[in-house]
Parts: sequence; C-alpha cells; structure tokens
Amino acid sequence: MRILVVDDQPLNCTLLKAMLEQQNYLVELANNGQQALEKLSEHSIDIVLLDVMMPVMDGFETAPLIKQQAGDVYLPIIFITALEDHQSFEKCLEVGGDDFIHKPFDKIILSAKIKAHARTRRLSQEANRQKKELEYHYNQTEREHEIVEHIFSNALSQQQTFPKLCDFHLSPASMFNGDMFLMAQSPLGGFYCLLGDFTGHGLAAAVGALPASRIFYAMVAKGMSVSDIAYELNNALAELLPGHMFCAAAIMELSESGRSVSAWLGGLPDLYVIDKQGQLIKTLESQHMALGILEPDEFERNIVHFEVNENLRIVMATDGIVETESKQSSMFGEERLKLVLASKPNIGTEDIISQVHQFSGHSEQQDDLSIAIINCIANPLIINPEVSYSKLPFDFHVALNADQMKSNDPILELVNMLSTVEGVDNHRSNIFLLLSEAYNNALDHGVLGLDSEIKNQEDGFFTFYQMREEALTQLQDAQIEILANYEPENRQIRFTITDSGTGFLKSEQGTTSLSQEHGRGLGLLSEIAHSVSYNETGNCVELIYSLNNNPYIS
Repeated sequence: MRILVVDDQPLNCTLLKAMLEQQNYLVELANNGQQALEKLSEHSIDIVLLDVMMPVMDGFETAPLIKQQAGDVYLPIIFITALEDHQSFEKCLEVGGDDFIHKPFDKIILSAKIKAHARTRRLSQEANRQKKELEYHYNQTEREHEIVEHIFSNALSQQQTFPKLCDFHLSPASMFNGDMFLMAQSPLGGFYCLLGDFTGHGLAAAVGALPASRIFYAMVAKGMSVSDIAYELNNALAELLPGHMFCAAAIMELSESGRSVSAWLGGLPDLYVIDKQGQLIKTLESQHMALGILEPDEFERNIVHFEVNENLRIVMATDGIVETESKQSSMFGEERLKLVLASKPNIGTEDIISQVHQFSGHSEQQDDLSIAIINCIANPLIINPEVSYSKLPFDFHVALNADQMKSNDPILELVNMLSTVEGVDNHRSNIFLLLSEAYNNALDHGVLGLDSEIKNQEDGFFTFYQMREEALTQLQDAQIEILANYEPENRQIRFTITDSGTGFLKSEQGTTSLSQEHGRGLGLLSEIAHSVSYNETGNCVELIYSLNNNPYIS
C-alpha cells in the first residue's frame, strides 16, 4: 500500500515517513497541493495524509482536486492539522476530507485510521472492478442480442406479403419472439401459412424458429403438401430441441381459388371459421400433439379438409391470447375471444389485441401474443421475377487511422452503402457477418496484437476486452484498409482487408474445438465466403462473396 504525505514542514514529513515505513507502507512525499497532484499522476496512491495550511496550494483547495482525479474509486483523504476550531473540522469534511488527525501525531490512532480507511478502499476497488465487469457483460450481451436480432429479423422476414389475404399481429414478451408466423405461395398458387408457438418465450424459445422457417419456405417452394411439411418439421425439431421443448402449431393451405382449406393442427388453441360479421361458423380443434415430441414412426400426418367461400375468415391464435390474465387473475379465455370477434364487422387483429390489453389493464405482457386472420379469397399466382443485379462494376476504398478505429465501427455504414447496389440487399445479413469478423480479426489481432488464447482462461473474455480497451486507448500509429470490388460478370464482391500489424494468422491457425472460446471467427469466414485467402504474414485477407448463394441458406 502506497501513502502520500503532503506537508510543507520537512520535520512532519520525516516523522510521518519513518512511522509509516516501520509498518511496511510505501511512502511518497509532497510539499504542497500542486506537488501532491503531480505525485498522484505518477503513482498509484491508496491513502493521502494532507496538511491544511501550505504554500502554493493549501489542503482545502487540494482535496476536491484529489477526489476528482480519483474518479469512482474511494481514495481516502486524512487531514493532518494543528487547527482546533470546529469550523475548520467541518470545512475539512466539506471539501472532500474523510477523516482528520491532530498534530502532534499519535502513532496508534494514526495506524488505526489508516487500516480502517485501507479496508474501505479495498472494498471500493473490488466494487469498481465488479461494476466494470458487469458493464462489460451487459454491453457484450447487448451486442450479441443486436447481432442475433439482426440475424432473426433477416431469416424470419416474410419473403412475400399478402395484405389482402392475411392480417396478423406478433408481439413478443421479450426481445426475441417464441411465436412465429410464416406465409408463402406455392408454385401452384396455394397460400400456405404456419402459426407456431415454441415452449416459453425469449431467445431460448426463438432458437427453433430458424430451422423451422427454413424448412417451411423450402418445402412450400417445392409445392409440398401440408402433411409433408408437418412431418419434416416434426422430425427436425424432435432432433434439434431438448426434451422439454416443443412447438404447438397450425399449418394451413388455402387453395389458389380460395375455395378449399387443408390444415394440420397440433397443440394450438381452437381455430375459428367466422363470417364477415364475426359469427362463428365452425370450430377447428387441435387433433395432434405439438411438433417436436413424437418420433417419425409415431407422427400422425392426417389433416382436416373443408370447403370455404369468399365470405369466410379463419382465425388462429397462440395461447398467449386466451391465457392473458386480468388484474383479478381471471383469464381472457376462448369465450371472450369469440365475443370480441363478433363485436365488429371485419374485425382486425389490432382491434383484438387492443381488447386483450384493455382486459389485462395494460399490465406487463407475460407471454408472446400472436393472432392471424385469413380471408378466404382467391389468391392468383404471383410470378416472382429473377433477382436482377447491377451490371455496373464499382469499387470503394476506406482507410481508417487510429483515431477513427477508437471512435467508429465502420462495418454497419459500409454494409448500408453496399445494400444500395441492386441485388445486394438480399445478402445484407451474410455480408454484415463476413465483414464484422474480418474487421475485428484485423483490429484485435493484427493492429492491437492481442492473443485470443486469453479467452480460454477464467474470466478470459472480460480480461481480453479490458486489454482491448486499454490497447485502443494507447493506439497511436495504425491503419486498416478495406477495399470492396463488385464484379458483375461473376456476380461476386471481392473484399480485401489489410492492417498495419504484424499479422494474426499464425496465432489463429489450427483446429478449433467447440469447447474453445476463440478461433471460431475464421471458420465463420470460410462458411460464408466463396473463398478466403491470406498473404504470407497474415495481415491481409481477401474474401470473395458470391451473390449466386441463396442469402437465406448460408
């Protein structure tokens, strides 16, 4: 522990230094407040013993400046004074002093005060360390959520919209939605939709939505039947999800003519066929267990089939609607939902959700709320033209210096620029991930020279990013260049990222285990890019991204 003694009397300084060094403290001396501030800049000081009356800058003027320099960590100031009046004692505390001791010094009292304040400082340092660690984890979690949310929003975005045919509402109880609603038109013109409700809500519940949407869109594009889609979804989710998770779902096909419906119903609340006035015509009860529970040889593929006309509508909802509770703990229920449906001709989903919120007293949402209304009308086949791409070649070059690296993350801005090019927007998610990983590798390992092995240590991520922040703060002369070259004849974009470091490749090469906390970024580059190549030193990477890739399956 290092103690700073600030006194203009050499005798007092000598006496205090001798007393403190006998107790194994490191001692720094200053003759006035200005020298004290200089010592604080040069050394890590744990306690300050501060005289009141001094030339140049007295103790009353120095104390608040010391506290300001100490920041959030408690740095005790013990005033040493010959003053006896209460007004002086009060002023010592008002300006930032934490304690005081009279001259001449009592060795035992001084020692006790120092030990007491040293304990408080250690607690403050530990609290500050934990605060920074929590801030790091919070910021890291927020960043990861933003990335995952970006991926989810792109993967689950509707490839086609049917505003006249379908009205739907999804509102998650947390950042990620455990409910999903998917729509697509088959090559034969049939309108397919899937309303699914995974166990629970939030990120854990939403994970299954990615493979489910991928299977749904792929099978509808092939013109597969509702029962085939249900079968494939069940097999995939049974293999993917843990035993306690499943997906209650309704999968439906409305024919191109709008005259017939086929539906597989597994685990959702009843579906209702209503007329335009909201009167109940038919109730469709769930016939099967939810997706992801049964083995393939146990799965029941049978569907319901019925005729409809242009005056009918089909209402499907997840259990979050009917299980919404009022402040008196009563549930919204299916009977109340039927009454709401009949309360207004051609009622919309927003009207229904408004009634649900009004019933709950606008209390915090406890579950995902999802509802869809399908209008049984003809839906002529929409021919999707082939995606067209810009025929004009272009390139751009960005060079970032040290100051720009400290204050900017350029990737989002670069992706926004690229997305304005005709045909590139569909690939936005893949390009964002590709450039993010390449830029972070160049910055962390090339420019800053950090070793990712640190991440495998206990609290390794916190240590790594703490070192990253410190290295960024001290960074002086460095550069990262990003070159993008669009080649329309090959339908590809060639990215070159070059850093001024010594190269990061060697430290990251080799087999990456799933148990490792580092090295996965390079594998991700290889999965997304058509090709990845480095120069010999590893401070330049060339990535070729093919626009012929399906942007939804990477």
